[in-house]
Amino acid sequence: MDTMLEARLQTQQRNTQNTQETSLWSSGFGMKLETVTPFLGKYRPFVGRCCQTCTPKSWESLFHRSIMDLGFCNVILVKEENTRFRGWLVRRLCYFLWSLEQHIPPCQDAPQKIIENTGVQNVISGRVPSGAGEGQVPGLEKKEVQRILGHLQAPLCPFLLRLFSWALLRFLNCVFLNVQLHKGQMKMVHKAAQAQGLPLVFLSTHKSLLDGILLPFVLFSQGLGVLRVAWDPRTCSPALRALLKKLGGLFLPPEANLTLDSSEGVLARAVVHAAIEQLLVSRQPLLIFLEELPGAQGPRLSALGQTWLGLVVQAVQVGVVPDAMLVPVAITYDLVPDAPCDVYQALAPLGLWTGALAVLRSLRSWGHSPRVCVRVHLAQPFSLQEYTINARSCWGSRQTLEQLLQPIVLGQCTVVPDTEKEQDWTPATGLLLALKEEDQLLVRRLSHHVLNASVTSSAVMSTAIMATLLLFKHQKGVFLSQLLGEFSWLTEETLLRGFDVGFSGQLRCLVQHTLSLLQAHVALLHVQQGDLLVVPRLGPGLTHLARLSAELLPAFLSEAVGACAVRGLLAGRVPPEGPWELQGIELLSQSELYRQILLLLHLLPQDLLLLQPCQSSYCYCQEVLDRLIQCGLLVAEETPGSRPACDTGRQRLSAKLLWKPSGDFTDSDSDDFEEAEGRYFRLSQQSRCPDFFLFLCRLLSPLLKAFAQAATFLHQGQLPDTECADPNLAVSAIWTFRDLGVLQQTPSPAGPMLYLSPTFTSRENQEKLEQFIRQFICS
Repeated sequence: MDTMLEARLQTQQRNTQNTQETSLWSSGFGMKLETVTPFLGKYRPFVGRCCQTCTPKSWESLFHRSIMDLGFCNVILVKEENTRFRGWLVRRLCYFLWSLEQHIPPCQDAPQKIIENTGVQNVISGRVPSGAGEGQVPGLEKKEVQRILGHLQAPLCPFLLRLFSWALLRFLNCVFLNVQLHKGQMKMVHKAAQAQGLPLVFLSTHKSLLDGILLPFVLFSQGLGVLRVAWDPRTCSPALRALLKKLGGLFLPPEANLTLDSSEGVLARAVVHAAIEQLLVSRQPLLIFLEELPGAQGPRLSALGQTWLGLVVQAVQVGVVPDAMLVPVAITYDLVPDAPCDVYQALAPLGLWTGALAVLRSLRSWGHSPRVCVRVHLAQPFSLQEYTINARSCWGSRQTLEQLLQPIVLGQCTVVPDTEKEQDWTPATGLLLALKEEDQLLVRRLSHHVLNASVTSSAVMSTAIMATLLLFKHQKGVFLSQLLGEFSWLTEETLLRGFDVGFSGQLRCLVQHTLSLLQAHVALLHVQQGDLLVVPRLGPGLTHLARLSAELLPAFLSEAVGACAVRGLLAGRVPPEGPWELQGIELLSQSELYRQILLLLHLLPQDLLLLQPCQSSYCYCQEVLDRLIQCGLLVAEETPGSRPACDTGRQRLSAKLLWKPSGDFTDSDSDDFEEAEGRYFRLSQQSRCPDFFLFLCRLLSPLLKAFAQAATFLHQGQLPDTECADPNLAVSAIWTFRDLGVLQQTPSPAGPMLYLSPTFTSRENQEKLEQFIRQFICS
């Protein structure tokens, strides 16, 4: 009885607090606010075009011209109009009727065709002894193939699919406010599938365990059929795996990762190859996750995802199907439903009963906590065959991080080598090792290419914008009246950089909804002036805000890299805390900026940058410099004694305007590097520039500070007072130091062991490393 009274009292207090906050919102805090912000509904950039360099034909032919004329649809909003029936009873059974009307393709005799596959038969014939009978041993081999195939997949169950779709639809309506999908993007995928007549392979980011259920449901509801989903066996219990296989799940057999000379591994790999070939031939859509789950400490790119993609690439190369259409997919949440609230931690395998209890908890909290919004993004499809042909021509020489950066860090060299960085943190699995080395490189670069397209097409949610403002601009608190204006400013800046946002509506309602979602990590304090003071909570609250703000980093990554490079260039000239006017006096040459940007690009992990493999670092340097000029941080400066840039006199242009013989490419205006070296820039003296410059530098400060703390640990032998709150940043620091040659790795029974390399055992070199990193950090 005491427990019930106590719970009722807490509920009353919570309701009273919510009522007070609602009254504060409705009163307007004593301020005059704009009802509708100017950016919402008036400008929405198109995102998701495929690479024009690697896939020019797909870029032109598979683009839907009227895509921007089509709006969004809420996938989980099913009404009477979505069925063929009308009436009072239909309105109450519309979910059930809708699930009955979904088309499920008939199940083909796939197991028998897989057993009869040429590759599987060749492996079986090699395993059967020559003197054995023909009846018994082949029967055992057939049972072994069936066992491996049963671990890999199961026949679809139409009744279970319809029942699960009905239950999932009801669950999603209870948990989410909406699940938005752009109708133009969906139409573009439909047209590409119909025009080409090729299988669709969806390559997605991975934000939550719910993605593997939500994405197939969304695409199934749009008439794309039942998706085959490549699941990670480590995330599911045996009972849950059995259920998911009936719904279209695929699970890699453990024997497939055995050594290449293992007979069990050879047979398992042959069965997996045959299953993928049969899936592509029957034109069943396939969903592959290219990212690891956020809770897993390790590389961003998934080894398992690259393995499944390698199987598709090999099937196209051997001619099983002429081609396959790759569709980058991204999914974004206001808040990830199953993300831990305190720290990153490895997710334990999800059991069937554990998942059922999680669903019950979500339904129980329905109505007490605000519901989140979800956005599903489908980028432009492109041809795998076209990418395979064109991408190989973009491959150039590459060097390791140790070869590129270590001589510069130690002061042994000042010139940055004219080559790209080779960095791969994803361990190769048995199936991927079965490919040729050139094909393994193709799969890795294709994965980076697709993941870059998925991330750039992802919409930025309101929680990411709010978390970025609170973490990098107002960590000590901000009044709501100022926060409203800066929320509008940062949203406009995001849209101007070609990134979409996943929200719309009135500004005050947006901020209210966002703060209600972050109520566990943000404190609202009422002050006497009729305003609210918004303060982020310390401890786990800051960690959660940092995780949310990472979703906004891709939109400002180029400017953040450029700002930190400028900070490193000025570090040796003016005091770090010097006034902005003093820093603006310094002239920055274009060659110096290029060099500093290149150094920072080589230092930052490839998983963070996600540069397109077809784009060189020097092209990216020019893009960074252009972004700094466009946003107003840098202004061109004419050096004394030099000819003005606007001088178009005949003496300067006469040599360049002379006609050249056909085929003479010795002189090129685009390669006039001598002129580029004479260009100089100065920091802009506009009033908004110091704050914006500091904001951009702080976007990369968590990662750079983790690197600096790791360098401090090398010569001090103890962790600093402010430890890294995100374990993934510490992992990135360790692996970067390993690639840089600071740490060396040796195998041991307990796992890989790391120790200092002979070069960095001296305190002098350790301090050089720390100084090199800290030049890019702006406090």
